Amino acid sequence: DACRSYGGIYVIAELWKQLNFDSLLAKHLSGRNFSTPVLKAVFAMVANRCLAPRSKLALSEWIEHDVFIPELPKLDVQVVYRAMDFLLAHQKELEQEIYWAVADLLSLEVDLIFFDTTSTYFETEHGDEFKKRGHSKDHRDDLPQVVIGLAVTRSGIPVRHWVFEGNIQDMATIQTVKDDLIAWKLSRVIFVGDAGMGSDDNTQYLQRGGGHYIIGRKMKTGEADVQQALRQKGRYTEIADDLWAKQVIIGNGEKRKRLVVVKNINEQKRHEKTRETMIAYLETAIAEINKGRKQAESKAALSLRAHRIYGKYIKVLASGKLALNKTKLQREARYDGKYLIESSDDTLSLSDIVLGYKQLYDVEHAFRTLKTTLDLRPNYHTKHDRIRCHIFLCFIALVLVRMSENATGKSWTRIRTEINRLFYGEFKFENKTVAQLTELTAAQKSIFSALKIKPPSTVLDVRDS
Repeated sequence: DACRSYGGIYVIAELWKQLNFDSLLAKHLSGRNFSTPVLKAVFAMVANRCLAPRSKLALSEWIEHDVFIPELPKLDVQVVYRAMDFLLAHQKELEQEIYWAVADLLSLEVDLIFFDTTSTYFETEHGDEFKKRGHSKDHRDDLPQVVIGLAVTRSGIPVRHWVFEGNIQDMATIQTVKDDLIAWKLSRVIFVGDAGMGSDDNTQYLQRGGGHYIIGRKMKTGEADVQQALRQKGRYTEIADDLWAKQVIIGNGEKRKRLVVVKNINEQKRHEKTRETMIAYLETAIAEINKGRKQAESKAALSLRAHRIYGKYIKVLASGKLALNKTKLQREARYDGKYLIESSDDTLSLSDIVLGYKQLYDVEHAFRTLKTTLDLRPNYHTKHDRIRCHIFLCFIALVLVRMSENATGKSWTRIRTEINRLFYGEFKFENKTVAQLTELTAAQKSIFSALKIKPPSTVLDVRDS
């Protein structure tokens, strides 16, 4: 018979067992006569997200022709939709149970919780009370969208996700997120978020009940405390290779703020090089424009002055000629390679704050994985509940993906490519049918070892034809 991929299914199934997912799901299915098909459908949908994302309608074809899932030769699409309805009905409990299963297995540290948002749009002009136009992080403000919030641990393992209406602002998500995490009774948690979430109302709310935060601050807003932090002299401390930081305390009493100015030397050099290239281009362009008459009103001059980036560095002299605004360029250079962080927790070291904030990259990495590797979009669903469930399935898949990446030190794309090369086939010899796998490669054995998964036997079954 034709060979079908098995390695990816085997890995997902073994991780599923390690986390005891079937038992978690079955607990909420007790007393229902369709429990077995639903359990298998949930597994198949998550495995498909991890291995070869397709629409729910195309899922059956994938199962029947592309992969070998023991005891699941085919899957009816109605069972798929029934499984989605089940997942959504129990999402709140399941998400918490999944998190604790992962936390127990991996002995996760949950002292720092990182949070960020992204958006996912829908290829339709028609929005509704859920799918709304808003600030699109995919640069598609013309289409309706929903906003997804994601909290992860310091090791990048997803903790929980939220789905908000498409026009919600980042700042408006914070109170919901904090309240939901408190309800899980996690130990001392420090919330880590980017500069879009640092309003005074949010930082005050995050400190209620002994909570704390590490949040980015926007440097170019002109706020007095930000400018004071940037002006204040002080010695930088080396945190890591090419990463330096200094602490600045602003104000006293209730108005006291602990700010940290961070300088990334590599980024500083990159910004300097970019500016040098821009200055060289502008000097040449200005020299050409200034050769002509009515320099400031010429078509080339007007185009340059209206440019989104270059325009702010151009000034018009009394003579009508153009010139570089060197004062503005020097002012901008102050920000090269720097960013600003605020923390409410005095017990955290300078290194904890800087490296903790730097790990927001893990949330960004998770969003990239959701949108590319796991194909969050296109989302073929139109009903709100199905959209929420689709995102929940992507979240569960992301948990398994990040576990695998952390254990192996490899990207999921590399892991998936390698394990999907382990194939299943059935071969007939005389009156026997032998079900067997292709020979394991060294790379596949290495992945199984890192994931603490026992490699499958080469021969799975021998039966009479």
